Formats: sequence, structure tokens, C-alpha cells
Amino acid sequence: MRYPPEETAEKHARILEQASILFRERGFSGVSLSEIMKATGLTHGAFYHHFASKEDLIAKSIEDTSTKALELMREGAARGESRARYVDGYLTEQHRDDRGNGCMMAGLAGEIAREPGAQPAFTQHVEGMIKSFTESRAKTNRKNARRDAIHTLSSIVGALILARAVDDPDLSDEILRETRAALD
Repeated sequence: MRYPPEETAEKHARILEQASILFRERGFSGVSLSEIMKATGLTHGAFYHHFASKEDLIAKSIEDTSTKALELMREGAARGESRARYVDGYLTEQHRDDRGNGCMMAGLAGEIAREPGAQPAFTQHVEGMIKSFTESRAKTNRKNARRDAIHTLSSIVGALILARAVDDPDLSDEILRETRAALD
């Protein structure tokens, strides 16, 4: 039975959304296709109508998550949101604790390094983040705008990774707080 294109697109989007959340929460190997499909309310068999393999899903979920994140950044920039405000919002306890809806880079960078099929989409995302940070800084400091953007991105992602990894809540909070202060 063929479904209307709108319904197929909606199911495809649901799979991408749930896969992205589960991958960020538990990693690529920590979630099965059956779990992803169950989270979408679809059967395991329907998966192959949308994706060729789990690797294909991983790459496409990175692309989808990236597109959404970069669009949110563009919308913030269009509203006049500063880089400092973005950093302050990124380095929060809420962001640290909500892995499934949090930053793809902090949640998956280590795993993507071992997933060659996902690296092109991830690379485009990193370039997009750098470009966005560079554009916000280029007006005031053109010479070092890209270097500053790379530094900011590396600092916030690294801080979030460390804050999530330590088992001392006070240290975790301190990592976020001190990185925010250093970048302001």
C-alpha cells in the first residue's frame, strides 16, 4: 500500500527526530533500529522504506539536526542575539542535563570520528557554526574573526563535554560557569 507523499515525509521526519534524540542520549551503538522505530510508533520493517541502513540514518540524522540548529542560530542572529548571549544559553545546567535535545557536537563528536559516513555532514555543521560565529564577530575584528569563532566553538563544546562527564556536580557547574566567564 502506498501512502500519500505528505504522510511519508512526516514519518521520515519523525524517524529522523527520534533517532537524533536517542543517538544524542545513548550514542550510535547504544540504540537499535527497533528502538528508534518503536519511539516513532512505526514498525521495524518500515525503516527500510526510508533509509538504506543504520549508517544512512546516522548521516541523515546529523544533516537534519545540523539544519535545525543552524537555522535557530540564524534566527537568533536576525533578532540581534549576540554571540555572548548564545554562549550563555549554551553553557547552562539545563543544556548539560538534556542530552537528547542538546548539542549534537557535544553528544556525538567522539562517535562521529569513527563513523566516516557521518563525517561530511558533521564537518558541514562545524563549518556552519564557525561561519555563524565569524559573521557575528567580523564587523568588529575581521583579522581574527575565524580564529575567535573556532576558539569559542571549541571552548563551549569542550566545556559541555567535560561538564557532562565529571561525577562531581559542583565541578560540573564550575566548568560551565568559568567557561562562560572566560568567553564573556
